[in-house]
Amino acid sequence: MPKKKTTEKKNNDNPDVVGLHAQVKEQPITETLESNYMPYAMSVIVSRAIPEIDGFKPSHRKLLYTMYRMGLLSGGRTKSANIVGTTMKLNPHGDAAIYETMVRLSKGYGALLMPFVDSKGNFGKVFSRDMSYAASRYTEAKLSEFCAELFRDIDKDTVDFADNYDGTVKEPVLLPTAFPNVLVSANTGIAVGMASQICGFNLNEVCETTINYLLDPNYDILQTMPAPDFPTGGEIIYSRSEMEEIYRTGRGGFKVRARWRYVPKENIIEVYEIPYTTTTEVIIDKTAELIKSGKIREINDMRDETDLKGLKIAIDLKRGTDPDRLMAKLLKLTPLQDVFPCNFNILIAGNPKVLGVREILEEWTAWRMECVRRRTFFELSRKQERLHLLKGLEKILLDIDKAIAIIRNTELEQDVVPNLMVGFGIDKVQAEYVAEIKLRNINREYILKRTEDIKDLMEDIKKLGDILNSKNRIKKIIISELKAINSKYVTPRKTGIVYSDEVDDYSEEESVPDYPVNVFISREGYIKKITPQSLKLSSEQKYKEGDGPDISYEASNASELLVFTDRQQAYKLKLSELEDTKASVLGTYLPSKLGFEDGENYFTSIDPGDYHKEVLLFFADGKCARFSLSSFETKQNRRKLVNAYSAKSPAVKLMPLDYERDIVCFSDEGRALIFSSSLLATKATRSTAGVSVMTLKKNRSLTDAQYFEDSLITNISRYRAANVPARGAVLRDSDRGEQQMTLL
Repeated sequence: MPKKKTTEKKNNDNPDVVGLHAQVKEQPITETLESNYMPYAMSVIVSRAIPEIDGFKPSHRKLLYTMYRMGLLSGGRTKSANIVGTTMKLNPHGDAAIYETMVRLSKGYGALLMPFVDSKGNFGKVFSRDMSYAASRYTEAKLSEFCAELFRDIDKDTVDFADNYDGTVKEPVLLPTAFPNVLVSANTGIAVGMASQICGFNLNEVCETTINYLLDPNYDILQTMPAPDFPTGGEIIYSRSEMEEIYRTGRGGFKVRARWRYVPKENIIEVYEIPYTTTTEVIIDKTAELIKSGKIREINDMRDETDLKGLKIAIDLKRGTDPDRLMAKLLKLTPLQDVFPCNFNILIAGNPKVLGVREILEEWTAWRMECVRRRTFFELSRKQERLHLLKGLEKILLDIDKAIAIIRNTELEQDVVPNLMVGFGIDKVQAEYVAEIKLRNINREYILKRTEDIKDLMEDIKKLGDILNSKNRIKKIIISELKAINSKYVTPRKTGIVYSDEVDDYSEEESVPDYPVNVFISREGYIKKITPQSLKLSSEQKYKEGDGPDISYEASNASELLVFTDRQQAYKLKLSELEDTKASVLGTYLPSKLGFEDGENYFTSIDPGDYHKEVLLFFADGKCARFSLSSFETKQNRRKLVNAYSAKSPAVKLMPLDYERDIVCFSDEGRALIFSSSLLATKATRSTAGVSVMTLKKNRSLTDAQYFEDSLITNISRYRAANVPARGAVLRDSDRGEQQMTLL
């Protein structure tokens, strides 16, 4: 205890500790946030992360303006290290950050639809995570030809200039882009408490849309600018409602998927375009994880074969793999299909705002009109100054000898200008201009040539004044510039558009146990799935009163069932969705299980097998349609199929046809007709109305059809027809058997 007291006393006597305590000052957290954190947050938002109406962040603008001042718009390339070093006069954040900015703006990197930097050397690739760019000392760059549209008339007071960080150089606050670059160039930024994610749009579509918007503010933007465009290509899964929401609010998202092709000779899939939001390495890594976990078993090998010709991911398939189905699976489970999130957050007069596309066009139009107005005023001022000087020179023309005499007879140099002012009645500016004319130019020819421009100058001044006083004329100038850009830089769309209702979504199927089952379906639509073991114990089927058997067959638990209704609709049912049951129960009611519509009734069912068999569908009007079940086969899990068969006449009987055989038709007037199925041609569509097989009297109908071997007819020659249609023959009692119970 005494030792502890000594130590405490020693610390209290230490002058350094006492001084430290004296420097500590308590401060409320709210005051700390307001005085320290908020200025930092605003600096990041305004000066770094969020683009402005010209489509650039400060780092982009400083780099491009430096390259413009270096003469790299029209000259040859220079070392990237030279550009980076010179840019540090405007951007003191370090050479690595500046060079990375230049890489992202370059043609070689490929992140922009319209790159601003014409690069030479290895600048990496936007679609690769591991393909690094070379050091700045190895690469060269200059401004692309397209940058002429960024700096047009920048020296004509079109935009404001401000001091750089140390006040030694002036730099533009914005670049006077002659087109809505904020929509053309993709931009991503993360600030403090907010972010910006702007997708790029096709230059030609943006220019055309802006022209139409200037002519009509209520113009439907989606007509000429239907969707974004990405330098990496791919396909946008287009939903108009989603796109309208993004265009209106500036927020939302849309799906982008890869483009691919199948090479049958090599049994490989080649992916040659991927979404803008991912890289080849991420796609391959994710696919490898799925293969390792057993979720994908159809792939032998997957490798990146990207070369100078462009991106390519090669996927080796196992024998028997369906490439369409595999790609649908990969699109769902890997970044081969991704969502691009939109957040059109832009700085407007120093304030961040989330704007829709129409609002962006409105803001850009207002800003561009101000640029054109300032340029026009600048040109007007210069022409007025020139006119003023020439009018003074014109007065000298009246008496050149007098002007020479005044200058010659003036003893002091400082009196030359005042004496000219008095002698000719001109002001100081005009007198200075006259006094600076070389002696050899003080002649009538020179003065006449100069003063000939007065008339043209006065006309130009009048036109410029009219432009300043008319918003419509300024808009016409903007439109003419946009048309010139549109015709000069033709840029076809790189990203395709696929409508969402044309895309089949893949649903991952669970592994289904496969074992033999017996299927029993009643006339009212009750279905039972019974295992052979259970059927051996009890085979007597139970039906609802008034109901009875319709079809029964042997199948497997993994197979499907096609169910047809009286509303010309078909439903697909996987037998694995049904529970195994017994013969002594009623079974599952198909209309409830499949979700029939109100008033829709069960018609019949069929085992589709591998969807390669054909069917005969008989109608009450005496016609029969023969078509293949392949028209019902789909690659996606679609349960309901509309327009399953023709609605021109009520359907009577559906019969599978594995091979050519004799068919018996019965009518409600007591007639029967036997014909060969080979007389019926297979139709390409399932909605065909069929061909006439049985000729019927008015108000009579076909009531049933059977395979001949299932009927009770013994005298086949009486009812057989060599061709159809035919009336058939009246049934004899010896051929009626049980069939007479179903006839009138």
